Amino acid sequence: MIPRGSHISTGACAARTGTRRAPSLEVDAMTEQLLLAMLDTVGCSVSNNISKFLDSGSSPEIDIECKNALDLDKGLLMLDSGEADMLAVPASVVHGRRMEILQAGLEIVGARTPQRPYPLLVSDNKLQYQPKSAIILCGHKLVRRQLRRARRGIRVLDPGAYASISGKEAPPEDPISSVRWMEELRESGDIDGFVTQREIYDAAGLVSRRHSLLPDPQSAGDPHFLPLPYSDLVVLIARRMFPVSISEQISEKEGETCWWVHDNLIGALNEEMLEKTGILVRHRQVRSLIKQAEDSRDLVLEQVCQDPDGEVIEDEVHVEIRIEYVSKDGKKTVGLHRVIRYSDFERATIASLRDWETLLKETSRDVPKDFHTDPDASSFISLDD
Repeated sequence: MIPRGSHISTGACAARTGTRRAPSLEVDAMTEQLLLAMLDTVGCSVSNNISKFLDSGSSPEIDIECKNALDLDKGLLMLDSGEADMLAVPASVVHGRRMEILQAGLEIVGARTPQRPYPLLVSDNKLQYQPKSAIILCGHKLVRRQLRRARRGIRVLDPGAYASISGKEAPPEDPISSVRWMEELRESGDIDGFVTQREIYDAAGLVSRRHSLLPDPQSAGDPHFLPLPYSDLVVLIARRMFPVSISEQISEKEGETCWWVHDNLIGALNEEMLEKTGILVRHRQVRSLIKQAEDSRDLVLEQVCQDPDGEVIEDEVHVEIRIEYVSKDGKKTVGLHRVIRYSDFERATIASLRDWETLLKETSRDVPKDFHTDPDASSFISLDD
């Protein structure tokens, strides 16, 4: 265990639950050990994320003993009592509890980059090839709206609503059992498909054909799907003044960027607004951006990667931020897209927050009349649906 305020000497690494050594060229005498508590949720397996990291060639050069936390409250108590030195949790469970964490003398000291943030459509057919009036079940409000936007003429329903309409028993509350229930409906031909998260698909042991709902359409005009907030994002919590030399061995720069932008853009949203908002944050290499700009003939995106003389700037990673709000029927979308140099992303994120709040305010208010005789005009989009 790391004494409060102390530093750790380098050594080996460890495993999922219990202690394990990861490959290292400097496995010398080890004098200290990091106690890492992990909290898994159904849609975000932190233990899998950490285990893969420890098995990789980039694993830290310290001993790590991993243990499980039953929930966030118990994990925070483990930190306070010294039973754990660091707590790894899905970022979603931290939403709305940042002040509580700070008041407890704790802070978020790092984050792990999302690996599989995109939902899956489990169906024999891709979304574009679904038959007319196909029935697709989805438990996420945002994804239902994105599905309606992407494909007209299909029925997109919440699993509970479908059960009520069709006279079937209500779906199980447990997400894994609920996915198996929907798979039985799909195999029997009652529905054409359903949407779930990759972690739940794997946990349910499904082997059915699946299609990732991705943010980048392969062809112009194809649908896009921004991930759910905090999707597959893992944050690291520790006591204040935790040694940076330790946290930086487990944290990742792209994960830290992803968390910082999420926290500042949507950290203050209530649950109702949060479940209707899509957000994507990622690092982008300049060559990738240039190729995308050329393929889509996007002159604005191309100019982001050039200096005033038109020369391509390749010496700095860029941060891409996309956020959107979709109407209930999927017919209207309010979105914001920014591509920023990494060195400017914090300042640009704060500016983007102001722009986003203004955009939502202006598009959700009634259109003002030029003359008192003009007919009433409703807002472009409603935030209350």
